[in-house]
Amino acid sequence: QRVTWCWLYWSMLLLAAGSFFLMLYALMWEAGNIINLPHKRIGFYNFCLWNQMDGELQCIEFKDLMDMGVGKVELVLARLCVYTVQVLCSFSPFLIMQAQCANTRESWEVTLVVLGLSAALLAGGLGLFLFQTWVWIHLSELSGGFMALAGAQALLLLQLFAFVSHPDRDLWVEARHTDG
Repeated sequence: QRVTWCWLYWSMLLLAAGSFFLMLYALMWEAGNIINLPHKRIGFYNFCLWNQMDGELQCIEFKDLMDMGVGKVELVLARLCVYTVQVLCSFSPFLIMQAQCANTRESWEVTLVVLGLSAALLAGGLGLFLFQTWVWIHLSELSGGFMALAGAQALLLLQLFAFVSHPDRDLWVEARHTDG
């Protein structure tokens, strides 16, 4: 049993690090852009479309997005959700290590709540953003920033499923106490 929880601990820690670095890449390196092409840039803080008359990329002001059918509240909520996940992902490896060291049911439950909240917020924020901007998005145009966000979502879900579906999850605390 010691080997089982050790594998689970290390896999959760590696998945947490992977999701953190994918979020870092998507939101910092790619600046939150899910489309980053010479003729179109759409992201959580950029909304730029090609202007045929001027022959250049024209960025639309936040206040003008309402005229195009993009809701301000929805866009702010999408930003808040996705960027909150970046913060939660930065704490996730530390929560996993703390839960491993403290070895109490409560510490693991806190870790799982943070993971579940992260997965829900990322899915909700990205879904809300895509729903608001779907008119201007073509699947073939999605950039590495979007792929990194989708990958982070997959890693967060893998972390959750790894622990929740593990048959010996209730024995973690008991096994650690008996191993001494």
